[in-house]
Amino acid sequence: MSTLNITEDKISTFFLIGIPGMEHMHIWISIPTCLIYIIAALGNSTILILIKTEPSLHEPMYYFLSMLAFSDLCLSFSSLPTMLRIFLFNAPGISIDACIAQEFFIHTFTAMESSVLVIMSFDRFIAIRNPLRYSSILTSVRVVQIGLIFAMRSFVFILPFPLTLRRLRYCKGKLLSYSYCLHLDIMRLACSDNRINVIYGFFIAILSMLDFSVIVMSYVLILKTVLGIASHQEHLKALNTCVSHFCAVLIFYMPIISLSIVHRFAKHGSPIIRILIADIFLLVPPLMNPIVYCVKTRQIRERVLGKLRLKKT
Repeated sequence: MSTLNITEDKISTFFLIGIPGMEHMHIWISIPTCLIYIIAALGNSTILILIKTEPSLHEPMYYFLSMLAFSDLCLSFSSLPTMLRIFLFNAPGISIDACIAQEFFIHTFTAMESSVLVIMSFDRFIAIRNPLRYSSILTSVRVVQIGLIFAMRSFVFILPFPLTLRRLRYCKGKLLSYSYCLHLDIMRLACSDNRINVIYGFFIAILSMLDFSVIVMSYVLILKTVLGIASHQEHLKALNTCVSHFCAVLIFYMPIISLSIVHRFAKHGSPIIRILIADIFLLVPPLMNPIVYCVKTRQIRERVLGKLRLKKT
């Protein structure tokens, strides 16, 4: 028993992986990875600054958009250190404490983004169902309260992850499956009883499915409301207000669904596909959300172009 404890105590470092079989290409892969992080940071920061400085954007829809941009920004910074260390410096080692901390931030801001998408679906439903009462239902105070409640929900529900992981002993190897730390990935390396982690992880997965179900239900109600509008032009106008949010939902949930399918039906397939999907899950939403909202939201697009014209003159 003492020998086992000595072996377990020696494991103080995990090792992340880049893209297996392409280690010689990591320095080249780091170039688009860095560009994605830079563009995502600039895009989300621009949206936050615009919404803060432009009085005409002080409306519920844009407050919720700023929450989405904030969660995207934090999600990018949560995964940035390890991914760049692997691709730029070939340094995959990470201490257990740092790995657990990264896992907490990634899961917290992922949960926060999911919560914001739920709130935004409710916002679009109210805007289409009761446009005349929209401003009275979603006041600035109410928007702040909703945002804080969902942010606290994300924090409180994810907090048990690092607390329970820290109690486990690790002796089943040091190699993790991705370029960043995730709860399930760390948990599988534990040699002590991890039933609590398994049960609680399943509970969080159900909550994520519940968020997605609420979004789907919101769109069913939105479509039902839109189909009740007589004018075809009004149909298109109403649906156009949902395009940006619908794209954000697809960008966020498609990698999650794809990764679940790969884990379920292609367990023995190439790990490269699984790793690429997992990297896309953290890289693409923070990159694409600002682009989608700038392209599809006239008020955001006009103000971004206006700022660019001012800089040129």
